[in-house]
Amino acid sequence: MGAGIEPLSEAFQTGGRGGAQPESVPWRLVVVVFDGALLGSMSFACGVFDIAMHYGALPGMDLRIVAGEPGAAILGGGLSCAVPHDLEAVRAADLIVVPNLPQLTAERPPEPVLEAVRAAHARGARVAGLCSGAFVLAAAGLLDGRPATTHWSVAARLAELHPAVRVDASVLYIDDGDVLTAGGGAAGMDLGLHLIRSMLGSADANRVARAMVVPPHRPGGQAQYVEAPVPDPDAADPVAETIAWALERLDSALPVSALARRAHMSRRNYDRRFREITGSAPARWLVHQRVIRAQQLLETSDMPVDEVARRSGFPSAAALRARFRQVAGVTPTAYRETFAHPTEGHGLS
Repeated sequence: MGAGIEPLSEAFQTGGRGGAQPESVPWRLVVVVFDGALLGSMSFACGVFDIAMHYGALPGMDLRIVAGEPGAAILGGGLSCAVPHDLEAVRAADLIVVPNLPQLTAERPPEPVLEAVRAAHARGARVAGLCSGAFVLAAAGLLDGRPATTHWSVAARLAELHPAVRVDASVLYIDDGDVLTAGGGAAGMDLGLHLIRSMLGSADANRVARAMVVPPHRPGGQAQYVEAPVPDPDAADPVAETIAWALERLDSALPVSALARRAHMSRRNYDRRFREITGSAPARWLVHQRVIRAQQLLETSDMPVDEVARRSGFPSAAALRARFRQVAGVTPTAYRETFAHPTEGHGLS
């Protein structure tokens, strides 16, 4: 530990104080941004903590916005705001948050910021990557061998660049103890409320959520409501061909062994290449694609759930409900009530 740096705050080390108010212990939150970061992204990165401080839930918190590269500025609404602090503030942080990057994976993040994040983590700080901020954590080596999430649209790219990371784009956020990741947008606020809940307890977290007029708790395992894209690799790739082939036959049985045979590959090599392309294991990808098909049918038709199950490749309505809740975090009926597009002659009773 560097000279003059106090021990880490107990709440961040232990994960909570059972609702005790942190009246004397400073909690040091650092948000690391890069040049061109959007002003709106700050609301997801630190807005929850700002609101908590405003309402007295975190009176001891020291919040600093730090430049991840020299001359970084935050942009939005015609404004350009210079970032006030440099990487020295990272050395004393208890929690480091990296929101989305303006230039996603265009090049490796600057080595000084990677070194600073690594050193803070080694000292005991918790580190969180929101949206494409997970790429910074991955480049620093903090996600190797760990589960991590990011925005659904860039999950395959994260898996491609960092194959040692166990990418799961189907969830809102993942708390892996000292390293946390969240999907895009409001999932960052969900993670912030989760952290406040772990530090102060549910009562304070719920009060902060009410002040923000947002749901008090969305479990990290709840799905990102997205239509997962299908990567478009080289058309000559035999695994890519089986992906396109399978998508046309989701209502049929599609054992992974049969897909591997179609690609003229061993199961092991097929699984490896499939993960490189999609960021997911084949069986899990198939389940996710079947759920997406079910989502589309629930949104655009009034067919019964058992028919939705059949057309999505599930053996029964019960099997669909179990997998749908597992992937989407809600029941098919609840999803339909939220996302169905009303059309003439189509309504929900």
